[in-house]
Amino acid sequence: MASMATGKLDTQTFKALLTPDLLLLESIFRKSGYGFRLVGGVVRDLLLDKRPKDIDIATECRPDVMMRLFEANGIRYIPTGLQHGTVTAHIDHRNYEITTLRLDRVTDGRHAVVEFTKDWREDAERRDLTINAMSLDLQGNLYDYFSGEQHLAEKKVVFVGDARKRICEDFLRILRYFRFYGRISPSPDRHDPATLEAIRETAEGLTAISAERIWMEMAKILQGSHALIFSAPCTISRWPDTLVFQSAVI
Repeated sequence: MASMATGKLDTQTFKALLTPDLLLLESIFRKSGYGFRLVGGVVRDLLLDKRPKDIDIATECRPDVMMRLFEANGIRYIPTGLQHGTVTAHIDHRNYEITTLRLDRVTDGRHAVVEFTKDWREDAERRDLTINAMSLDLQGNLYDYFSGEQHLAEKKVVFVGDARKRICEDFLRILRYFRFYGRISPSPDRHDPATLEAIRETAEGLTAISAERIWMEMAKILQGSHALIFSAPCTISRWPDTLVFQSAVI
């Protein structure tokens, strides 16, 4: 489904990302009639004029068709996660993870049964935060369906749509919220009260998440700007892993 760009990016950081390999991949998809956009963290970082560490790409092209395109063009690939629509192209010692647009039809608080779509807005709507729901084509056209660029400029961390619904789809998003808050917000006390209330109401869901995944997020949270400031309007306790998380602290 076609969608209109909401802005234009033309920075040196963005141009430096446009390597011959990436442009080659984009041309393979474009010539076959498929969109090809950078998505998620790479777009957020580019808007902050930071060089992205990882490049995630989305397309309307289904994974089986992707693999045929790569074979026809002599591109090595890895069927990384076909059930979620992900194929990794390998060019010149670098991997490019490309995922088909999708909907999360059934969720259990951590895993999802997906359905592929051709609607870029639908794919953006399933994502966690507005600052992670933007996409960018290689011509610099920005597609922002949920005011992510504005929230990034205002240094706000906002869930896409209803916060409770987004959290219940994947309870790990509670910790992701605090991780990005520590990166984006200049102050430890700028949380939206309604967002904190949604976290309080859904916090018990974290008990369904493995200790390993919890600690992976905690390690990232503790690298944030506000990790050493403590207050306790909400506490999440996990047994037997003895995780005590002061939610409006970080």
